[in-house]
Amino acid sequence: MAKPITKIEEPILTEKEKKDQALEKVLQDLSQNTDGIKETIKLIQELHESGILGAITNLVEAKESVAKIAVGQMLRPPVTNALNNAMAAAGVLTELDPEITQKLVGGLSKGLQKAEEGFRANKKVSVFDLMKLTRDPDVNRVIRFSIDLLKGLGEGLKN
Repeated sequence: MAKPITKIEEPILTEKEKKDQALEKVLQDLSQNTDGIKETIKLIQELHESGILGAITNLVEAKESVAKIAVGQMLRPPVTNALNNAMAAAGVLTELDPEITQKLVGGLSKGLQKAEEGFRANKKVSVFDLMKLTRDPDVNRVIRFSIDLLKGLGEGLKN
């Protein structure tokens, strides 16, 4: 009777056999993805013909000097100020009620339209006209809003 198998020996491949297997795998992948490979080749050809591929190649080759320039530009005070302001503005926007913001932007748009109409009319405003406008509910609403805005702004500046 034969002895039971207790250990399976894996075949040892030579370098040539490993390369042949790798080449076979690549050929198999190529044959399964012909459409994608054709599109990729077409894209690379277009990039080459337009000069973009050369520019990208040069950019990658000069990566160290490009990185130094980019970091140098990012550390300039105007850029850091802009980033800090953008982050502060984003923080403020997260605290605002979107419904109020939408109303404010809508009102601003309508106000700019009215202002343009008034500018085109080019008529003078008298003190009597101003006094009369304070009784207009829309104008009064804006005056109240502006006063409250100024009050809140002043309180914010105090802290």
